[in-house]
Amino acid sequence: MQVVSPVTETSLILFDLNGVLYHYDRAVRIAYLAAHAKLSPEAVKAAIWDSGFEDSGDAGALDADAYLRGFGACIGVGLTEAEWVAAQFEALTPVTDSLALLRRLRPSVRCAVLTNNNLLVLRHFATFYPEVAALVGERAFVSATFGVRKPDPEVYRRCLVRLDASPPETLFVDDNPANVAGAREAGLLGHDYTQPDLLVAALDARGLLA
Repeated sequence: MQVVSPVTETSLILFDLNGVLYHYDRAVRIAYLAAHAKLSPEAVKAAIWDSGFEDSGDAGALDADAYLRGFGACIGVGLTEAEWVAAQFEALTPVTDSLALLRRLRPSVRCAVLTNNNLLVLRHFATFYPEVAALVGERAFVSATFGVRKPDPEVYRRCLVRLDASPPETLFVDDNPANVAGAREAGLLGHDYTQPDLLVAALDARGLLA
């Protein structure tokens, strides 16, 4: 007789931030920084993103203050924390339809966020993402906290330890298919996000909406 394994009920949804709950326009951020540093946008992109500096921050190689100093050094200006925050803030816009889903989850379903980001973003999380901060509280995580970036399966495992959750009971939602694949490799369920209405349908099909 065939033994059918019981289905594990989903009790946690782990959301990506940028691209799912918020629009992130990196070009706007780069333009802001370029104007401040009196550099071309191409030079700023090369100094911060193409050089691997931003990835090193996301991987936790630098604490918040060292990251800020290194960021300014890369573009050759004395960048204040307020200026860095302003540039990031300009690039973010809430995805209202996706954010509304967090309030529609069944009471038994927790939600949390895991974003590839540095420790300076974590310091100012409530400024950048006030809607999410109000809903998830301390269940907001950046990859730098765990010393590894998505899509490495280890970042999901370390995050779930902090959340006291198991992979089979966790649904991970991200707009980057590679990140979803990494979560599935770690044993989580995965949803490849493309637009809010399809996410609504996926959550409803799993019985996760009130």
